[in-house]
Amino acid sequence: QVQLVESGGGLVQAGGSLRLSCAASGRTFSSYAVGWFRQPPGKEREFVAFIRWSTSYADSVKGRFTISRDNAKNTVYLQMNSLKPEDTAVYYCAATNIYYSISEYSRGRAYDYWGQGTQVTVSS
Repeated sequence: QVQLVESGGGLVQAGGSLRLSCAASGRTFSSYAVGWFRQPPGKEREFVAFIRWSTSYADSVKGRFTISRDNAKNTVYLQMNSLKPEDTAVYYCAATNIYYSISEYSRGRAYDYWGQGTQVTVSS
């Protein structure tokens, strides 16, 4: 079992930055694929970014968000720059040790473990 805990959310003005963390416990995390997803108010959950042997981003965040990992700390980060009000959402990290094609990692169904979420609010 893997337990995931997100942190780093908060309230920020448009144009600002936040760094989200996804800390894992329970197993060595370095071989896991980790994805970030978000659920805006009143909308469905959507893919944000993924990291394993490579990274992938949703078009809406490409060039503004960066996903990275520190295996020594069992933590994956999501650096979010140039934030926009439409980035307001609950952000979730998710993990799996199953190998899929890269495209599959943009789907929530690929992941076995989920964190509880952290709220990000971007004011205009």
